Amino acid sequence: MQDSTSSSAYQNFTIFLQKESGITLGTEKEYLVKSRLKNIMSENGIEKLEDLLTKINLGSNSNLKSSVINAMTTNETLWFRDVHPFEILKNIILPELVENNKINSLKIWSAACSTGQEPISISMALDDYKTKTGKHSLGYSTFASDLSSDALNVAKKGIYHELAIERGLSVQAKEMHFTEHEKGYWKVNDNMLKNITFDTVNLKSNLSRLGQFDIIFCRNVLIYFTNDLKKEILIKLHQQLKPSGYLFIGAGESMIDLKEYFELIHCKPGIVYRKI
Repeated sequence: MQDSTSSSAYQNFTIFLQKESGITLGTEKEYLVKSRLKNIMSENGIEKLEDLLTKINLGSNSNLKSSVINAMTTNETLWFRDVHPFEILKNIILPELVENNKINSLKIWSAACSTGQEPISISMALDDYKTKTGKHSLGYSTFASDLSSDALNVAKKGIYHELAIERGLSVQAKEMHFTEHEKGYWKVNDNMLKNITFDTVNLKSNLSRLGQFDIIFCRNVLIYFTNDLKKEILIKLHQQLKPSGYLFIGAGESMIDLKEYFELIHCKPGIVYRKI
């Protein structure tokens, strides 16, 4: 991409990206756009950002828009990210739902699941809970979604480089739940993947088709949205939760004056929100 990219072209690109994905870019992010779109533009013989937008709008290349969205989606993740949500799941939420309310099957949604570390971590946490409590009959299904089809393709395969494996995963969990696939790569065992369904979902879209869930993880994605869109999505997530269902958001994310929708539960350490 040329350094002479015009301010108006960049502004039009930020409008396009927000409309399609909800992601908001500040005025200081031109370098990010240039670096992430460089290969796509080179492969398509495009030199200027305005020409890229024109080609997308013409619809002459059906894969171009999705490639641009994939390139601009941040897929930073690791196993058991922030730790506390998974401990809260095992030690507080599961005992309440399973042991107190006698629920024998759970529906969980991992929204913005990136390359799959979060939903697979959820499977490992549930397996640990079942092993420690003897609740082997507990059933569950996890719906894992992301806007990036590239990230979901990695998640579906469940094959990770050993450097990715080391990010947050204990040696014990690696030995228990992964098998060496080829030199330098490990594959998650089928029993950790069998209850997970992966699909593309834009959080801006109508979510009612997904049904309702006992627990939703929507972590470290709301920070990329405007406050208005963030509030809109949180209200939609509220609608997708079953009565008294639980919502996890990122450690650096806030609920934005939605006290009539969610009750804040302090778990010391960590927090979770319960549907009102």
